Amino acid sequence: MLVVLSGGGTAGHINPALALAEVLEERGCQVKFAGTPQGVEARLVPQAGIEFEPFEAAGFNRSHPLSLIRALRLLSKSGKRACAWLDEIKPDVVVGFGGYVSIPVGRAAESKHIPVVIHEQNSVMGLTNKLLAKSAEKVCLTYACAGQGIVDPSKVIVTGNPVRKGVLSSTRAEGRAMLGIPEDALMLLVFGGSLGARHINQALCAMKDKLLAYPNLYIVHITGPKEYDAVVQDLALSSDQAKRWIVMGYQDRMGETMAAADMIVSRAGATSLAEISARAIPAILVPFPHATADHQTTNARAYVEAGCASMMADDSLDTPEFQAMVAQLIENESLRASMHKAALAHDTANAACRLADVVMKTAQQ
Repeated sequence: MLVVLSGGGTAGHINPALALAEVLEERGCQVKFAGTPQGVEARLVPQAGIEFEPFEAAGFNRSHPLSLIRALRLLSKSGKRACAWLDEIKPDVVVGFGGYVSIPVGRAAESKHIPVVIHEQNSVMGLTNKLLAKSAEKVCLTYACAGQGIVDPSKVIVTGNPVRKGVLSSTRAEGRAMLGIPEDALMLLVFGGSLGARHINQALCAMKDKLLAYPNLYIVHITGPKEYDAVVQDLALSSDQAKRWIVMGYQDRMGETMAAADMIVSRAGATSLAEISARAIPAILVPFPHATADHQTTNARAYVEAGCASMMADDSLDTPEFQAMVAQLIENESLRASMHKAALAHDTANAACRLADVVMKTAQQ
């Protein structure tokens, strides 16, 4: 069975696709990937050992009409190339994960009567998936609320958001050894996604004295590359303090890092939340307030209502309430245990297998 995956623009589209690819290849399927030549997929997909086919695609700015003309031209050109490519390789099914590049690939598949499955990572469906969902065979979701506009609810399946095996397979012992953190210590992991989050960084720096007052607490603070120098300057850690407050601009070994964590403060992007859920780590979620349709708040709300995490609005990070919420997570072991148990019930760790089941069944039908 040959499966074509398509997606682009952000790692939030690519990582779930690569998680699915891992399962499909384990089951004996052949996988190819269609993405943009300039997106992160052009680097991540070949690194994963998957054949990559580039197609040009771009979004548009509503305030600049000429950008729409350019975007439509690119989509038309890539659509013709995608038709020729699909004729050549003859896939059994195409799976779209979002990003503009999925439009020409998905439309080309439809014109060739190749079944299309889409996967939406967020609680609010993106523009590309909205377009493809109308004629897709199956619409797979992380959150049921994302499918509210689907005319035919029979093709909607909630699979969860796939997480790569490297995130799931790492052990606490491996993570602690990598970071140099004692097994009996508590570890707070702070990150804001791949680019960091300035306001979260500032709020945690303001808590420096309170956090370091916990003698058994270690903080691993991933600032984002552009924020690293500012955070180091704001914290002004002594050599002894730096042993318990580990600051890094970026971490490409998040599997081990998350495995080592007892609790997390994070944004609520789709990939971050899926990884937190898959590892069932107690968390405080701070949604990015400027996300499209405020989807990070909707992402977080569903998780919080299930008892897996707490949530704090970005504009409340400078308040005593946020500091009290962090303190409670550190001090209250029963709260962390309750969040951990609730997160396990989400069963995000098996999302890739559930999505693979849908994809393979669709191809066989």
